[in-house]
Amino acid sequence: MDLLTPGSGDPLTDLLNSVRTTGAIISRSSLSGAWALRFEDGSPMALTALLRGAAWVIPQGGEPVRLGAGDVAVLSGGAPYVIADDPATEPDVVVGPGGRCTSVSGGEVSVPHGVEGWGTAQPEGTVLVNGLYTTAGGIPGRLRAALPPLAAVQAGQNDCPTSSQALENATRKAPGQQVLLDRMLDLMLITALRAWFTRLGAPVPGWYRAHSDPVVGTALRLLHADPAHPWTVETLAARTGASRAALARRFTELLGQPPMTYLRQQRIALAADLLREPGTTIGAVAARVGFSNAFALSTAFKKERGISPSDHRTGTAAG
Repeated sequence: MDLLTPGSGDPLTDLLNSVRTTGAIISRSSLSGAWALRFEDGSPMALTALLRGAAWVIPQGGEPVRLGAGDVAVLSGGAPYVIADDPATEPDVVVGPGGRCTSVSGGEVSVPHGVEGWGTAQPEGTVLVNGLYTTAGGIPGRLRAALPPLAAVQAGQNDCPTSSQALENATRKAPGQQVLLDRMLDLMLITALRAWFTRLGAPVPGWYRAHSDPVVGTALRLLHADPAHPWTVETLAARTGASRAALARRFTELLGQPPMTYLRQQRIALAADLLREPGTTIGAVAARVGFSNAFALSTAFKKERGISPSDHRTGTAAG
């Protein structure tokens, strides 16, 4: 029997490990003729997969990208975008927060939507699946920072786990349906991003490439595995088998900043994600990410991000 075990220190596993959404919205649309959907839902992350036919994704301020059957597009940042049969087609439906559909004039669109999908299936039509992350919780800030507004993955690079049978299972009104939708969208996203990050010539962030360095890669794995540890350059160098000067020099060359600056930014990024968890306190988050107390975290957080942890959490909740 072959056991499938992940490789030690895999940077992509580290990046995707915390992807775990709640309240996902998945819709299946069957479209033909001239059509265009404008998405203004503000989702921090969204995904479109083409099951059949072709479509264009037009991000706000970006160039249109054509998708064919089996292609997947991941959109991050929450900016509006359009999915259409042709870039010249004007949108006639607007998808707002919560997947609510209206006409461009604001009137209700009297078509069913949601996981059941909508539109009339045509042999020559386009069938697409849209997944919306309704909150930023479950999507690590480091992942969002590593992605462009639109990341498109071609069918040959991706094995999207979306099928008609899977969608039918997701549409059944039964206990646990929302959990099924959440995990289904997570699986679709992780599969697409794994293909995008590992494709030839992918413009991945410096810390991702640095994982292959024998010294800096070891240091990164140590920092990510235990960010709350009271690391110093000396203790980190001792664990990597390099001198303090050699580690600091090599680390700065590959990541553009010294080890302790990188660690501080990672602690703040992790704290920003943890602050989204309901019921957590700033003091508890401080302990989990390596700050001595809530005051120390608040001071560093405000210096790094320009707002206090409390204001960050309030803004996240409002969003």
